[in-house]
Amino acid sequence: MTVCDIEAVTISPTSVVAVAEDVFHIIGDEDLVVAQREAAHRPASLADSGFVHLSGLHQILRPANLLYRGRTDLSLLRVDPHRLPKGALRWEPGSHGEDEDFPHLYAALPISAVTEYIAFPPGADGTFVLPVGLR
Repeated sequence: MTVCDIEAVTISPTSVVAVAEDVFHIIGDEDLVVAQREAAHRPASLADSGFVHLSGLHQILRPANLLYRGRTDLSLLRVDPHRLPKGALRWEPGSHGEDEDFPHLYAALPISAVTEYIAFPPGADGTFVLPVGLR
């Protein structure tokens, strides 16, 4: 991949970072059905906060175990950042006091940007681990 193949996204109001890796979104089964029917996912956070919460691969487990512990109806969406609306992806501080930036999508998540649907069941104790294919 050359630098020309990488789209720049906003990381803060004054800096830009190149995106080369996929990002991920945790979604419930009912929301996934609606998103597929409408060709886009518009979670409540888009109306409430103005963006869709996403995670880098190394960040998935934090929101999963903090917000979704024990839920058995979840999937991970692997999202190609190059297929997202231009300029809509920003890396910003997390919503729960994290010490790192998380990807936020300031637009509906187009289903055309999803490259893989991954089952995401919790373990017997309700906590999540990365699916085998993502470890």
